[in-house]
Amino acid sequence: MPVHPTAIVHPAARIHPEADIGPFCVIGPEVEIGARTRLMANIFAEGPTWIGEDNLFYPYSTVGVASQDMKYHGERAETRIGNGNRIREFVTIHRGTEGGGALTQIGDDNLLMAYVHIAHDARLGSHCILGNAVTLAGHVTIGDYAIVEAFSGIHQFCRIGRHAFVGGYSVLTQDVLPFSMTVTPRDSKLFGANKVGLKRRGFEPETVDALNKCFRLLSSGALNTSQALDQIREQVPSCAETGELIEFIRSAKRGFIK
Repeated sequence: MPVHPTAIVHPAARIHPEADIGPFCVIGPEVEIGARTRLMANIFAEGPTWIGEDNLFYPYSTVGVASQDMKYHGERAETRIGNGNRIREFVTIHRGTEGGGALTQIGDDNLLMAYVHIAHDARLGSHCILGNAVTLAGHVTIGDYAIVEAFSGIHQFCRIGRHAFVGGYSVLTQDVLPFSMTVTPRDSKLFGANKVGLKRRGFEPETVDALNKCFRLLSSGALNTSQALDQIREQVPSCAETGELIEFIRSAKRGFIK
């Protein structure tokens, strides 16, 4: 395995022979790194951490370090990262805590741009893009194919649904609906379906139209949430995506942006 002579790799770390550990990296015990994953330089990784295959870590990122949660007192907690992720400069990924399931998890094929922060017990799906300096507080969940643009902050326990788009500089204190486009320049606002993103990923026009009708009803000032859901059931053709949207709303604990 290519390990630069300036790297420090603990004997208890498990590094695949096809992994590449660059200069000045520090790899602690109970860190496992899969095939063809490359740590370019100056990466610090603590265990228990599992990193899959074909990931690329740019310089100065940290992985699996202790949480900043004041309730964390060194209990065993894990970090798991899937395959094919690109982790840019100065990204920080903290391991979980006992109170949040003891696991921080990142899926596959994500792009985390420079200075992104993934806090304790956060769950990031696959094929997501987090712009520069996006900050996830503890226990945040982000679904597959979501995009969060630069300098956005997400409050603890909030969820961002699948295929959602969040505009830059947003401050999210409630859930973001799946398939939606949401921006919070001052007040949180839902701007309808993420039409461009859904079209790029092959959603049928009928599905996008149905979702847009749902969002129009949900954002109507004349209807509360229960009334809007009743109108959706009556007026909008049912499909898997509208069913997912309704279930997401039903399971919201912090409310959702509409």
